[in-house]
Formats: sequence, C-alpha cells, structure tokens
Amino acid sequence: MSSLLAVLDAIETEPAAVELRARSYELFGDLTGHVVDAGCGSGRAVAELAERGAHAVGVDLDPEMIAVARERWPAGEFHVGDATELPLETGSASYYRADKVLHVLDDPARAVAEARRVLTPGGRAVLIGQDWDLIAIDSDEPEATRRLVHAKADSLPSPRVARRYRNLLLDAGFTDPTVEVHTAVFTDDTALDLVKRITDEETWLAEQTERARANRILVIVPMFLVAAQA
Repeated sequence: MSSLLAVLDAIETEPAAVELRARSYELFGDLTGHVVDAGCGSGRAVAELAERGAHAVGVDLDPEMIAVARERWPAGEFHVGDATELPLETGSASYYRADKVLHVLDDPARAVAEARRVLTPGGRAVLIGQDWDLIAIDSDEPEATRRLVHAKADSLPSPRVARRYRNLLLDAGFTDPTVEVHTAVFTDDTALDLVKRITDEETWLAEQTERARANRILVIVPMFLVAAQA
C-alpha cells in the first residue's frame, strides 16, 4: 500500500491534479451542506472541502487508506465503506463526489444509483476519472505501447467507464449533466511511476526509463469531469 500511496501523493500534488480538484469543487456551488467523497483514499479532498466551509465525509473501502486519512486529517470525518452501499442516510447529503473510483467497480451504475439515494433533491454529483484506453505514451514502440495500454485497461473491472459518466447519471435520474475533459500531462518521475503501474515488461520499461533519464518521457491522461443535479 505504501508504494500506491506514494504514487497517489505524487499525482495529487501535480498542478493539473490540484486544478482539477478545485474545478470539481467549483461545480458544487456554494458548499453550504454535507459532501460525501466516495473512494476518498488518503483524504486530501475531504480536507480541502472542509477548508472551503463544507462538512465533508470521506468513505473508502480500504481500511488502511482510512487509517492514513484519519492520521493526516484528524479533524476530518472518515468511514470504511463501499461506494455501492454508503454508510449514509437517504437524502442526507447535498453533494457527492467520486474521483478515480468507478473504474475499479464491477457495477459502477450501482454506485451512481447510490449517489442518487444519499443526495437531497437538488443536490449535485461530480464524477472524475480517466478512460484507461485513452492514455497516450510516447514510445519508439507504438504497437507494443498500444498493446500494453489496452492490456492494462482490460485488467480493470470498468476501464472505460469515464466515457459513460454522463449516461450513467442520466440513467440514475440525474438531470442537466455537463461534461468536461481536462488533460493531465506528465513529463517527470511521476510519468515513470505511472508507466510502471501499467506493465512490468522489462524491454518496454527500459526505453521509458531511458526517456525519463534524458527528459524525454511523456504520458498524457485525459480526465473526464461530469457534473449533474439530483
């Protein structure tokens, strides 16, 4: 878990990631009510939402992540729980947020329906995530790169769910969805960490490692940001 946490910390502090989180908060509006952050991980968004005046609640299925969140943000409220069965009363939240979560679920539609359940009428939901088939990596071996990216995507439960966010929200009864796509560009050691999480194929990774050493590595990740009203 420590290696995953290190990668997540590196990604979350990238300027593009900071801006994307801030944009997700803007889409909520005035933040006067309760916010649930499903799949909150180490709790950074919960802390940032609290700084903006919201009562934020973080929920994550991983007890170790929740332990990290409680240690880092002792003033925050965190619970171990499933995104498809949130430990919240019906209609108890004004805002719902799921950031890089739905692709690891076998049934993301169930999680979106759960978001609708916990939201008060007029509440707002924001979904954020990458489409794993659309990651672009510069390489001298484009065919191998394409194969490895698709293989990584196919290893996940719902790798292409981000392109479905809008329709999932509509199917769950949400209205007025808006769709934005923000591009995350990585050209440093974080890029190398990302490609190492895609594959352990040594020959291909050797090229990427050399690219990183020579300041020639490039990884581009389109991030979908979709908001809608309950």
